Amino acid sequence: MDVAENFLPIIHLVFSHLKTWLRGIHHGVSPQHLQAYFDEFTFRFNRRFYPFNAFRSLFGIASDVTAPTYAELYSAKSRNTTSSRWV
Repeated sequence: MDVAENFLPIIHLVFSHLKTWLRGIHHGVSPQHLQAYFDEFTFRFNRRFYPFNAFRSLFGIASDVTAPTYAELYSAKSRNTTSSRWV
């Protein structure tokens, strides 16, 4: 334990946050999706001091997307729920 503390002084804090986040938000994690949960936690943990950046990124993405027209919304093609345009 002393070796880990020398190289990674806040490692216990990181794992504590991870366990609390997994138990509190997701209420259990399957091994199949564990890497995706780790990726999300890492993304959030690395940006915890800059909460506005997430909003700014989302705003930038939203401003770059064009809205569908009325005809596109109500055409037979768009009734498919798995449209590649929105993915």
